[in-house]
Amino acid sequence: MTLPADYAERVYAGVLGKMIGVYLGRPIEGWTHARIVERFGEVRDYVHEAQGRPLIVSDDDLSGTFAFVRAIEEHGPHLGSREIGLTWLNQIVEGRSILWWGGMGNSTEETAYIRLKSGIPAPQSGSIALNGRPAAEQIGAQIFIDGWAMLAPNNPELAARLARAAAQVSHDGEAVDAAVALAVMEALAFTRRPLEELLDAAQATLPPEGTLARLYRDVRQWHATLPNWRDAFAELEKYYGYHLYPGNVHVIPNHGVILLSLLYGGGDFEETLVICNTCGWDTDCNVGNVGALMGLLCGLNAIPERWREPVADRLFVCSAEGSRAVTDAVQVTDNLVRLAHVLHGLPLPERPPRYHFRLPGSVQGFQGEGVEVQPYPDGLHLTVNGAGRATVATFLPPEVPNPHDTPYTRNLGQGWNYTLLASPTLHPGQRVTARVRVDAPLTVAWTLDHYDAEDQPVTLNAEATLLQPGTHDLTWTVPDLRALPVARIGLQLEGAGTLILRHLDWQGVPTLQLTRPPGAGQMWRRAWINAAGRIDIKSPGLMRFSQHEGVGQLLLDARDWTSLRLRAVMSAQLPAPLGLAVHTRGLRRHYALWVRPGLVELVRQRDAERVVLAQAPSLWEPGERLELCLTVVEGSLQARVGRAMLEARDPNPLPPGGVAVLCEANGVDVWEVQVQPI
Repeated sequence: MTLPADYAERVYAGVLGKMIGVYLGRPIEGWTHARIVERFGEVRDYVHEAQGRPLIVSDDDLSGTFAFVRAIEEHGPHLGSREIGLTWLNQIVEGRSILWWGGMGNSTEETAYIRLKSGIPAPQSGSIALNGRPAAEQIGAQIFIDGWAMLAPNNPELAARLARAAAQVSHDGEAVDAAVALAVMEALAFTRRPLEELLDAAQATLPPEGTLARLYRDVRQWHATLPNWRDAFAELEKYYGYHLYPGNVHVIPNHGVILLSLLYGGGDFEETLVICNTCGWDTDCNVGNVGALMGLLCGLNAIPERWREPVADRLFVCSAEGSRAVTDAVQVTDNLVRLAHVLHGLPLPERPPRYHFRLPGSVQGFQGEGVEVQPYPDGLHLTVNGAGRATVATFLPPEVPNPHDTPYTRNLGQGWNYTLLASPTLHPGQRVTARVRVDAPLTVAWTLDHYDAEDQPVTLNAEATLLQPGTHDLTWTVPDLRALPVARIGLQLEGAGTLILRHLDWQGVPTLQLTRPPGAGQMWRRAWINAAGRIDIKSPGLMRFSQHEGVGQLLLDARDWTSLRLRAVMSAQLPAPLGLAVHTRGLRRHYALWVRPGLVELVRQRDAERVVLAQAPSLWEPGERLELCLTVVEGSLQARVGRAMLEARDPNPLPPGGVAVLCEANGVDVWEVQVQPI
């Protein structure tokens, strides 16, 4: 089996289509058609400013779509609902990430998550038998399905299998059938085909006597007899409207909007999205699905530049892996391409640089200040006449609201309906590299912004160099910033000419010496993913966190920290477990050093599998400050707690990852943390 020659470009178009659809629909989510028409007529452009909202925000449609496919990273190509459900437990921070946390029995996805957490595996977690038909047939299954379809180009059978397995984690019945039908269309869209052929294939997957099959027949009949889509929508609203289906956002009315917009859009990307958005109901979900399908079907050239330019590839994917939160459409595409190789048993492609601009029109979130930023086939062109800079975000932008520290709170301020958790992607001690070409003498320097102790961005520039025309390799090691997170990285330019940025990347384990900064800011604390019950911002040390039951953790996430030493000074409020973790990837995959009353353990955690690698007796008292040290080098682990020393070698080592501090049914003070490369 081989992937199509234009596979990466098609996936990129699908990812962009999904993003654009969500950003178009998000500000009017839940509006009726009548309200939209009264306010906007037709929605032919972004309306976020009219609603006082930012354009680029965190959203469940995007986070779930691009986080849940990580099940292939975690479980390999041979996976089903059970494995995808385990990935939910690993990737979701309860009450804070990915899902709409609307309550048990109200939010279908939260209900399924609670089932999974209580030990009920998928697909039972999403079943009608357990959750009832009204909850099980809401919209959520189809809104997360596009990523799975993108992994099965021209293979509708595989797309259907993956979609069904993923959908059944949280849904059942018509909701699963709708997700499968949509995935089949998207898989076939990789080779541009007549829309009728896609609809025929989708319809063939449905139980012929079900409501969805009847919906397909009716919408296609209306399209054949009613020239105006508004007349067809009136019929859809009459016979399949919200008033006929229980729950908050039932799949049937919204799948009907998708079908109607596809048919009346006539194969035109823009017209299809405009119709879908103007119909109303669950606009961000519906237009996101339609955007993904039309991107795959029509390709990049069909996406209007006026829709691409404001987005600039920028994307948030909020999960327990916080270093993948502040990202872009190209990085997500690169990961999907890699997952497709794993899924189909193909040799893995070489990992590209983080920012490589190889996909047509990509800017990967770079923005200019006094510099014109333009994508070209040979790289990102940065044109200056005077002085300016071009930078890209590496952490939360300053306008992102600070979420509450307790779970189950949706931050509705400033249009941010979903909490955004993130770790910086760049840290002190890491080496930043870039390849550039200049066409005229330019003075160039690395530049970064970091947050100060009051959460204000501060610019730091490296020593400038005069570059003569030609190609140059630039390097810089990020200096020590203590606990203050890096917010942006880029290049400062002075002169008159164009610098072509071919690629930019960084790697290596950072050197971090973290103590509490003197100030009232919180961005340094928000660099840690909060997967604990509570953080106390009045802590006298670096951090104080607590967990009512089970394991609570604060994670400084990364994907590629290999050989390192993690040291922390901690104290517990209760005689209950506390510890450290390294090589963290999500919440349930790591090596942990646990200190329990009378016992120290080295543990490998992989989902529900907990393997004790070594243990030793230990004495400690609540309130006593403990120095914990955990070192990992290629599967070899060494740990020290006071005089207790542990060593172990894991014959089945975990991949590299980030670090975390842990507690179990306890309250813990963290006084200082150090991360050092080995």
